[in-house]
Amino acid sequence: MASGDWTDQQNDAIVADYFAMLADDEAGRLYSKAEHNRRLQEAIGRPRGSIEYKHQNISAVLKGLGEDWIPGYKPAFNFQGSLVDAVARWLAAHPAWLSPDTRLSLADTAGLSRVQEAPTLWIGPPPTLSNLPPPDELEQMQHIARRFDVAERDARNRALGRAGEERIVLHERSSLTAAGRDDLAQRVRWVSDQDGDGTGYDIASFDADGRPRLIEVKTTNGWERTPFHISRNELLIAEERRRDWCLVRLWNFAREPRAFELRPPLDAHVSLMPTSFQASFDA
Repeated sequence: MASGDWTDQQNDAIVADYFAMLADDEAGRLYSKAEHNRRLQEAIGRPRGSIEYKHQNISAVLKGLGEDWIPGYKPAFNFQGSLVDAVARWLAAHPAWLSPDTRLSLADTAGLSRVQEAPTLWIGPPPTLSNLPPPDELEQMQHIARRFDVAERDARNRALGRAGEERIVLHERSSLTAAGRDDLAQRVRWVSDQDGDGTGYDIASFDADGRPRLIEVKTTNGWERTPFHISRNELLIAEERRRDWCLVRLWNFAREPRAFELRPPLDAHVSLMPTSFQASFDA
């Protein structure tokens, strides 16, 4: 069996094997992890344990990408950059995997089906208020997110965004009904669906006491610290309607949707970085 650093050829082989299993997992097809491991041992000359751990490394890369991963391979970090390069090569050769137009992800379908089963969503504290130190893997995850521009990909995935918004609409109505405010539940409006984008929020809801809740929804398949885009207009409305506006961040949408709220000022929770500039011609 080989030892030392993995070669590009070995990395490419195990990444391709991982995505084959992930495709079967998402489609609900049966597959044998043990058989996949055995075939890889023969093909690349690495021992079983080394292959198992590398599969966990690939899960960690996918976590940084804000993508779904194989549940049985818990993400393991401190992976080499050459593995990220191998994942990048596979994705470049299979662009449909990350394309919102040609690949409706598990999150878009499973998230919608679960809406009817459990309309009320538990909303926890944001990472900045969880009283926990940043995870050790944060730097690696941020590097991957920047390299693949995960925030831009999520922003372009309209199916994912719409599924997340619908999830929160039903959550708001269910919460108000549970609080004995059927009158308010009936007045919750899906603004972005009914009026279009541009208002600076997606949903017009209420607190149980009748105070307005203007909700901007940001949805990802990734973990709670996956970056996201926010528009200048959304920031403007957040400042103008500070008492009423909030951002609901939906994450882990593919497997088990979770959420937290951010309230203005947003820069108390996240680092806001300009990503584009308006160019005009001088007279």
